[in-house]
Amino acid sequence: MIRAIVTDIEGTTSDIRFVHQVLFPYARERLGEFIRSHANDAEVAAPLAALRAEIAQPDADNELLITTLYRFMDEDRKSTALKALQGIIWRSGYLNGDFQGHLYPEVAEQLAAWQQQGLKLYVYSSGSVEAQKLLFGYSDAGDLQPRFSGYFDTHVGAKRESASYHNIAQAIGLEPTELLFLSDIHQELDAARLAGWHTCQLIRDAADLQSQHRQVKRFDHIELGEFV
Repeated sequence: MIRAIVTDIEGTTSDIRFVHQVLFPYARERLGEFIRSHANDAEVAAPLAALRAEIAQPDADNELLITTLYRFMDEDRKSTALKALQGIIWRSGYLNGDFQGHLYPEVAEQLAAWQQQGLKLYVYSSGSVEAQKLLFGYSDAGDLQPRFSGYFDTHVGAKRESASYHNIAQAIGLEPTELLFLSDIHQELDAARLAGWHTCQLIRDAADLQSQHRQVKRFDHIELGEFV
């Protein structure tokens, strides 16, 4: 019996174009000047220190770090440090009303329905927890943060590694067989299934012919009774 649902964001709750055409360019345009101005702020200094460790250059100056971050963006590197810094920059965009977090039209209503049924809801995304909270807190469907019991990012591990899902199950305090993971990427679902989870793939366009997971086009097409 499913007792908790963990959902991905990009391509699952939200259009991938919002991330790539709105969020990423917004952070890229502001990144350099932001780091030069705020490198000594505690919340910025911490991910910069993590970045120095990631590239094994403990004495790297800010300009080298900025160059590295732009390279990571070009590579779509799932760097925890980069994701943290992007989330901090996006905060001002949400607060200033420059954009709202995009959700597919049925997502908010279905999250509410699941919560009313007593299910616990969580988010697991490669974006930082800060970024996740901002997207749902300033979404085009209103503040959805109260729907969620917790958020997970790459601090628990990479999304294509089964150990990450063991870590999440332990943090939630439920057995893997009581958990359902939603994602648009079958490799992520493969890792979750290997950890003993139930899985469902959100496919908004053509079916994923390489996937071995149940596929649906919308959140309200998910039948929880099928996961036994």
